[in-house]
Amino acid sequence: MSQIFKNKILLTGGGTGGSVAPLLAVVDELGHKDYEYLWLGTRKGPEREMVAGVKLGFKTQLNFKAIAAAKLRRYFSLRTLLAPVWLGIGFVQAFFIIMRWRPQWIISAGGFVSVPVVWAGWILRRKILIHQQDARPGLANKLMAPFARVITVAFEKSLEDYGKKVKWIGNPVRSMKYEVRNKKFFNLKSDLPIVLILGGGTGAKFINNLVMDSLSELTKICQIIHVTGKGKQPENVPASIANYCGYEFLSRGQMAEAQTRSDIVISRCGMSTLSELSYLGKPVILIPIPESHQVENALIFEEQSAAIVLDQPVLEKTFFINKIKELLADKEMQKQLGKNIGGAIKKGAAKELAKIISEN
Repeated sequence: MSQIFKNKILLTGGGTGGSVAPLLAVVDELGHKDYEYLWLGTRKGPEREMVAGVKLGFKTQLNFKAIAAAKLRRYFSLRTLLAPVWLGIGFVQAFFIIMRWRPQWIISAGGFVSVPVVWAGWILRRKILIHQQDARPGLANKLMAPFARVITVAFEKSLEDYGKKVKWIGNPVRSMKYEVRNKKFFNLKSDLPIVLILGGGTGAKFINNLVMDSLSELTKICQIIHVTGKGKQPENVPASIANYCGYEFLSRGQMAEAQTRSDIVISRCGMSTLSELSYLGKPVILIPIPESHQVENALIFEEQSAAIVLDQPVLEKTFFINKIKELLADKEMQKQLGKNIGGAIKKGAAKELAKIISEN
């Protein structure tokens, strides 16, 4: 049963893990003694599993409810015709949940499922905070921003996108230090460097295929931890190959271990992952999704010499292998990239966002 004195915070987002991780960092920061939480997300996204892994105290878990959600596309498709219907259903569901639960704050870091929640919350006069992670404002955040009391952003350049109610705080990151204590999930050798390859929360077919094509060469010089994404495991994966470990998904602790132990990381450009790599000061090679917000994210890191950025439309196996070989052989470049990415994102975002919530 809920304790009457606790402040209630409704968190919302999902469809991908990117809109989930920053808010879980805020939950970690605020704790469970003075706050009660409820998460509204999609039925099939990764957020249900991510939220289920959060422990509040010894026994309590972070509560989760699924509502209807529709992806709001900027282009026409047959699914676009049904989007208003699902949006309306999600709005009605959110309205009655908020009316019954009566949260003090509604907080979102993006995701289309958040839009009807924020609209319903505004009608019911709830306090709303929106966090913008990416360099380019997303459509969901654009639709929610007019109804927010506070908007926080990861990058200084985003201050110009939202007017007077915006605050530059960086991007909240969950602490990973305690996650890797006594962890030995990966059977790693001590005489070969480790390359972690990530395709984003839902995986990346292009990166997966590129890795498979490059595997025979790469495994001669390094150990590879390859996270393919659920349902994205390539068909031509060898049953057993030395120095290669492929996984569809890693738990939070496993991912923290993989990131911490890796010498270099190859990744898409989702801000949750980039923020974690900045926190750890890891040298990275970035492959942004073409013609997406990830290109702008990658550009910011490239301009600060905080990452090597490869252009997917012209990227092929030989160039990919050579870039990895060059970086593994150049310890000074690894050191400099790690230092630069460590300063690429403002630190202390989780504390700052928690302070905004507790003082307003």
